[in-house]
Amino acid sequence: MSEHIPEFTTGLVHADRRGGVEHGSVHKPIHTAVQFGFERTEDLIGVFQGTLKNAFSYGRQGTPTMAALEAKITMLEQGVGSVCFSTGMAALSAVFLTLLRAGDHLVSSRYVFGNTNSLFGTLQDLGVAVDKVDACSVDAVRAALRPNTRMVFVETVANPGTQVPDLEAIGQLCRERGLLYVVDNTITSPALFRPKTVGAGLVVNSLTKTIGGHGAALGGAVTDTGSFDWAGYPGISTSYRGLAPVQQGLQQLRKKGLRDMGGTLAPEQAHRIALGAETLALRVAQTSATALTLARFLEAHPAIAAVRYPMLESHPQHAMARRLFGAGSWLLAFELRDSARMSAVLDRLRLAIKATGLGDNRTLVIPVAPTIFHEAGPAVRAEMGIADGLVRVSVGLESAEALMGDFGQALG
Repeated sequence: MSEHIPEFTTGLVHADRRGGVEHGSVHKPIHTAVQFGFERTEDLIGVFQGTLKNAFSYGRQGTPTMAALEAKITMLEQGVGSVCFSTGMAALSAVFLTLLRAGDHLVSSRYVFGNTNSLFGTLQDLGVAVDKVDACSVDAVRAALRPNTRMVFVETVANPGTQVPDLEAIGQLCRERGLLYVVDNTITSPALFRPKTVGAGLVVNSLTKTIGGHGAALGGAVTDTGSFDWAGYPGISTSYRGLAPVQQGLQQLRKKGLRDMGGTLAPEQAHRIALGAETLALRVAQTSATALTLARFLEAHPAIAAVRYPMLESHPQHAMARRLFGAGSWLLAFELRDSARMSAVLDRLRLAIKATGLGDNRTLVIPVAPTIFHEAGPAVRAEMGIADGLVRVSVGLESAEALMGDFGQALG
């Protein structure tokens, strides 16, 4: 976890004011305008050609409110720039669909979010080859590489199984092979981990979850860390080769992901996420501590077959997770010994809410196999280690004592 939570938060809560805000406001106002006018035709042309900075042409490609949030995400991930999107899946879709072409090859961890796994099927339909491997071993990633491999993708902590890939070794492999390393930092967030430190070229965050935190706004972001040389990447359009290499990846993501695909983050949502981000480090510290206490409680309960949480000593990647993250964030999963009791147990919960979604201030639970991974089918679930009795828990801001009491009575 961030060793300097006050300093981490200080930059966030003063970011708008120090960047210059209209009329002395301490928050960036919500700009709902779709069109933006210019006194000089040359400036309008400059916006379209990317030579005029800090200006806006049309709301689909960004607004001042969205730009303020992008600056905060860039600061949090210590990158060179960010592009925000309407959802986390829109951000992922932009990465894959604008930076990969038919004939390219993607290597991904097999332990990924269910909708991301579904998106891989779309990529394959479009002619992009996808290999899903056990990324907890860098050797599995290395063995899957081909001459046409362009990208390696992992999540810092897998949803829902909490597997942690060999982040450092994969980063080193990608540097050696000149591959774009894309890391989804949603579960950990920059409060616990910055993928730039392991060589990630792009970092994806679903802003809906840890960064936004309150379950009140959808959003996603892609941050360029400055670690990847776009000059040698074959997937960049000739339209953007005239820009400095450090700008090419983000420009293609913005132009194709926002202008062409329309995955734009609305100003109202950007504002809500920016406000939620101000308490990021404080929320992550609280939910991490509570999740560890609850995980230990569940691990000792006779009705539970297994608990998956990176800060438990029983977790296969515990040592690496403790060294890289320091804390485990809010995601855990447990497996009932008797899967037939799952609905009855969950129906007895009084505090935890039966709902999909993650990273809320309220604790959420969901049976994994029959819901978010139902469409994947039994073969994929078996490959990902998702048992019929697996329950995902997104730990909120309730007290550990209250949650242990709630789960205890439901299990008992």
